[in-house]
Amino acid sequence: MPDVRESTKTMRLVLTGAKAKAPLEPLKPGMPALDSIRDDKTEFTPVPGGPTYRIIKTTEVDTYEGAAVTLTKALQGKGAPAASVLAKAAKHPSPTGGDNFGGTARKAAKLSIATGATENFNDLSDLIASLPSIDTMVNRKPKISTASTSKRVTEENRNVHVNAFLFAASAEADNDFHLIIGRDPNAGQEMYMTMEISGLPPAKSPAFAAISGARTAYKTFFGAANLPGAGYHFYQPPIPVKVDGSLFFDMTHATGPAPGPPSLKSRMPTIWEVHPISNIKLG
Repeated sequence: MPDVRESTKTMRLVLTGAKAKAPLEPLKPGMPALDSIRDDKTEFTPVPGGPTYRIIKTTEVDTYEGAAVTLTKALQGKGAPAASVLAKAAKHPSPTGGDNFGGTARKAAKLSIATGATENFNDLSDLIASLPSIDTMVNRKPKISTASTSKRVTEENRNVHVNAFLFAASAEADNDFHLIIGRDPNAGQEMYMTMEISGLPPAKSPAFAAISGARTAYKTFFGAANLPGAGYHFYQPPIPVKVDGSLFFDMTHATGPAPGPPSLKSRMPTIWEVHPISNIKLG
């Protein structure tokens, strides 16, 4: 029987009514909801002679981010929303700009690097299977605080190296880049996990050099014009990536909306993250 994913294509952006630059294949692994796509025209080739990647810009956001309200307003009203209005609503949400970390929740943990030996994972599903359950972490004693001074707990004292693929990314108000990392698109079962390129800690921080290096590598690969804003950018094909970083349990999302773009959340089985990323190689 033919694979329906290979035959289901469209040349129309449902959200705006515009014509797509190239066929959209909504059933491919890691694709956004078809009615969230606001633009598909951007392509870039980060390495001369290497693969070309298509950036599919969407209105999908983390629902707890302030930009969700702005985008919701932009989508209200009669008729198709103007592309320029959507682009403005999906811009980088940081009120300050720049690269410095602007958050507070568990700041001490997010801006530190674990001391554990590096564990290697060639399949994201193996990493996820190795993580303590959400219930275990929520109910651990002592309880994980969400205060800015909350340091890493024992279970977070793990460093990992992961070979995977970058499917989507967004920028957050605290100046973190929120990466959605997934399994090989040919692996069969889809599975995704959040990994974050943190905003910069103070220059005197022991983690500054590693976090700054990862941030520079990420920004250099995409170039300033192709960095995501509040609305998730999805990538086709997904971009091969090698990530090094420290494990982090996102206690702030143990209740309420979990991080991640709505169209992929059903295949994001954990609120554990790699945070911060200390080294990244894309492509």
